[in-house]
Amino acid sequence: GRVPRTQLWPLRGRQTLAHPAPAGVSRGLQSVRTLLVLTSTHESYYADEGAGIPSSRLLIQPSNQGTAPAILYSLLRVREMDPKGVVAFFPSDHHFSDDDAFSRHIDSAYAAAAFRPEMVILLGIPPVTPEAAYGWIEPGIPLGGPVPDSVCRVSRFWEKPSCSVASSLMGRGCLWNSFVMVGYVHAFLNLIRCALPRLLEAFESIRSSFFTAYERVALCELYSGIRSTGFSQDVLSVKADGLAVLRATGLGWSDLGEPGRVHSILERKAVLTERGFSNDFRERDGALARMTAAG
Repeated sequence: GRVPRTQLWPLRGRQTLAHPAPAGVSRGLQSVRTLLVLTSTHESYYADEGAGIPSSRLLIQPSNQGTAPAILYSLLRVREMDPKGVVAFFPSDHHFSDDDAFSRHIDSAYAAAAFRPEMVILLGIPPVTPEAAYGWIEPGIPLGGPVPDSVCRVSRFWEKPSCSVASSLMGRGCLWNSFVMVGYVHAFLNLIRCALPRLLEAFESIRSSFFTAYERVALCELYSGIRSTGFSQDVLSVKADGLAVLRATGLGWSDLGEPGRVHSILERKAVLTERGFSNDFRERDGALARMTAAG
């Protein structure tokens, strides 16, 4: 598909968004417990940053078949290492201007997952515009217990609604889906089992190849036979009863999936005026435009 590779643009000096973890998260996680899900066709763009990372932490997909296979592959690999583990997913093309606030909200999401281990916790962002390109979360009743009232059950998930519907959702207090998610491995797998049972079966069929020399071959064969599926549209939208949402305020969140949003962030940070970096950015800008046009 026509997917802009904005996560490969440098926003932190010369460090790209594909770096293994956001700054506000990496302080609370051991590097050995951080995995990076990548696609082999993008290797020339992430090779430099990946050079110092052990291969066991790099999950390389043979092709891009959407977010659902990428998430499922990583979940099954984590399950082999720790079947009772808690997992957090952080999209590489999202930006948070307040790392401390982000870290505090992630801690709250972990606490909510510990209280309700059967549920996946989403970070919801209070909207500032009726954005039709985002997923929207309609909060339900508070989760209760020891977690704050800002954590609610998900009443419904709306994936990229029309502009008029987005305006209505904004008026009703709905939230943008940041696609940051926290939950136990089994909670994520239960969502996928209900929504995409055949995809789960396909990945389970190559489980014996994990951490062996045959894994890459088995993965290539599997990916050649599956269709592209999105985790938001094909899982979250159809299994809202297994979700909770944490209303996350003060993060300075931006989805950088489109080039215009990246330019906006860079202009605010005055990065484009830095001597030496500007030319490098423009070169990557042109490369991204060519990749986008090629699809």
